[in-house]
Amino acid sequence: MTEAVFQETTAELRTQSVPLAHLSLELGHLYMEDFEAGPKRLGEHFAEVRIWVDAVRASAARRSKRLRISTCFLIDDYFTRFSTPAELVPLVLEEAEKAGLVIDYLARESGCAVADRIELAESVMHRLVESPPPGSYGSRPPVSQTGWLANGQRTPTTARSALGEVKGWEPPQETAARNHSVFMDVELWSEKDGRRLWSCPFLAAVWQLARLGLLRHQGDPVLVPRDWEGGDFPHDWDRLPPLIRLSDTKAAFSAYRTCTLMPNRFLAVEDAVRLILDQIDVDAGALQQVSERSAAERMPVPTAVAQRATYVFYEEP
Repeated sequence: MTEAVFQETTAELRTQSVPLAHLSLELGHLYMEDFEAGPKRLGEHFAEVRIWVDAVRASAARRSKRLRISTCFLIDDYFTRFSTPAELVPLVLEEAEKAGLVIDYLARESGCAVADRIELAESVMHRLVESPPPGSYGSRPPVSQTGWLANGQRTPTTARSALGEVKGWEPPQETAARNHSVFMDVELWSEKDGRRLWSCPFLAAVWQLARLGLLRHQGDPVLVPRDWEGGDFPHDWDRLPPLIRLSDTKAAFSAYRTCTLMPNRFLAVEDAVRLILDQIDVDAGALQQVSERSAAERMPVPTAVAQRATYVFYEEP
């Protein structure tokens, strides 16, 4: 005899799926000083990026002949607000077009902190799961208190033993070290006047989760692109949606994999991003959806989320 089971419909959150391209290709992630340098600096950036865009597309074409690739560009309006969208966005689009590039999606970095009244960075922070190093005994405060995330055991504080002897210096240790440690300790936020300022690596980690189609809030997709109907861009950054679609592309914003093209001065930041991604408890439903759909298209993704993100770092003139 089968027993009927009744439960509230709200007791089980369903993870809503999102459209997925094969590759999300980021054409730039610059600081405000890059924009302050003027059109010439932007033109040099896109001219260099164009070379690598062609190489990335050629490499991806080896896996599939009918690739869905979308391009995106991230503007930093979180740490410093320079100019206005009305002045800056047309400049970016014009210089990209001169280099033969099309930007499908444009995002504001502040949208990785808060988008549509949803505290995205705060939500991701609560999903951090620190990897306790071997032999640790809980003396280190959790990341939720310190705002620092490491990939292993920090150097212990010098202290005296029970017999009064001063213990010698001990090196830090990477949890998953291979022969030798590469230890990293990443600041996720700082506090000033009671306000939390998220770090660049942490916001970039949120950005990667969005591009990989793995960001959810109570099962619903967040940082969803809105179509830009044309016309003048606003004079206030807060009036520009966090993520907009600028072209008629059929390729989705999120994708199975990401590739980011940027100057090599961002290398340390992106190393920190990968450390953060390795310690996030990503929405299980979103992970399963991406895994099943990519496998069905014969383009399976790595199990580790950080391994789905690739980079091309170019040398600046």
